[in-house]
Amino acid sequence: MIMMKKNINGLYDVDMIEKLGTYFHVHPLILEDVLSVNQRPKVEDSGDILFIVLRMLQFDDEKKEIISEQVSFILGKNFLFTFQEKAGDVFEPVRVRLRQYKGRIRTMGADYLAYTLLDAIVDNYFLVLEKMGDQIENLEELLVNNPTEETLITIHKLKREMIFLRKSVWPLRETINGLERSESSLIQKSTGIYLRDVYDHTIQVIDTVESYRDMVSGMLDIYLSSVSNRMNEVMKVLTVIATIFIPLTFIAGVYGMNFEFMPELGWKWSYPLLWLFMIGVAILMIFYFRKKRWL
Repeated sequence: MIMMKKNINGLYDVDMIEKLGTYFHVHPLILEDVLSVNQRPKVEDSGDILFIVLRMLQFDDEKKEIISEQVSFILGKNFLFTFQEKAGDVFEPVRVRLRQYKGRIRTMGADYLAYTLLDAIVDNYFLVLEKMGDQIENLEELLVNNPTEETLITIHKLKREMIFLRKSVWPLRETINGLERSESSLIQKSTGIYLRDVYDHTIQVIDTVESYRDMVSGMLDIYLSSVSNRMNEVMKVLTVIATIFIPLTFIAGVYGMNFEFMPELGWKWSYPLLWLFMIGVAILMIFYFRKKRWL
């Protein structure tokens, strides 16, 4: 059996894609979906061809963000075409196995090869989620120790990325399930068992995404609580200082009225005694605050 596999990087050569479609009798609407890179993950059965669309995710360690691109599969009886938006993917382990004649890829059909590529994409989701988990863990430490405006910006960025992950993964569950339950002659029964394993991995990814999404949503509440606690501490200190100076301000105001008949003004030790009295009042108030555990 001769099996043809072709990976096309970039969708700029429209004429070449149309010629492939004409030669392999691919419907023009499928080719239109290949060129439209905002497709929702799906699977379409046109009889002699299966068309599969999903998102391939990779994590940029420098920018600390997720890179997403659409990957389209056109699966026929003895051929498989994959279309990517640009070069660079997660398929290198599969290529290595093909070159080294390892495993059963070369002895199985095009449907099994499609499974290995799907499995490579889904498995890479776990790597992306691991990177996201590290970001969430570091962010939690910042929230507890020193929440800043940059921390809030990072929380909103993570929240958007988790929403994007959710939109990418949830439809993929139905896509893999549709392939597993497909009655198409292009999917062998032996391959269906492997697709079930991919489906299980997809469910694990969804559960992890939902957990991370809840954690990121809760981080916003933690941030607001941390900022509120810090503000309360500042207000507490300012309130204590103001409370200490209220009686001192009253005493200074009384003896600053400059009335003519104030007997204390004529005493020799009135000034130092007044200072001692004011200092004593401040010390007593601080002692009282510490006893009440307000300081």
